[in-house]
Amino acid sequence: MVSMEKKTNGGDEINMHEEMRRAFALLSGKWKLEIMWLLNQRIYRFGELRKAIPGITQHMLTAQLRELEADGLISRTVFAEVPPRVEYEITAKARGLGATMEALTAWWNEYGRSVPAKPTSRGRRAKGS
Repeated sequence: MVSMEKKTNGGDEINMHEEMRRAFALLSGKWKLEIMWLLNQRIYRFGELRKAIPGITQHMLTAQLRELEADGLISRTVFAEVPPRVEYEITAKARGLGATMEALTAWWNEYGRSVPAKPTSRGRRAKGS
């Protein structure tokens, strides 16, 4: 287990609390973990992601995808077609979170039934819902 205290590594002091805050910030946001979960399964197009995440708005999905891309956790590929096709996929850096995703899955399988259910509607309702 890694201590949250300052550690010395080759003369450089590392404050693990600050480092973990940076790590948490990469994945904080109402939708980022859900987006990462989906992209960990396969490549998605924008419209597919929007349909797969009930309650997310187009604006919020765009903002979250841009942040994840800027942080190097997902990649965006634009195909020169008419109409343009855009695909999103998880990067090798983000695949390093696979063990974390597996641990969360195992935890949920063990304890998820004990967590009280909450309404699933988040954000605005999608048009036509």
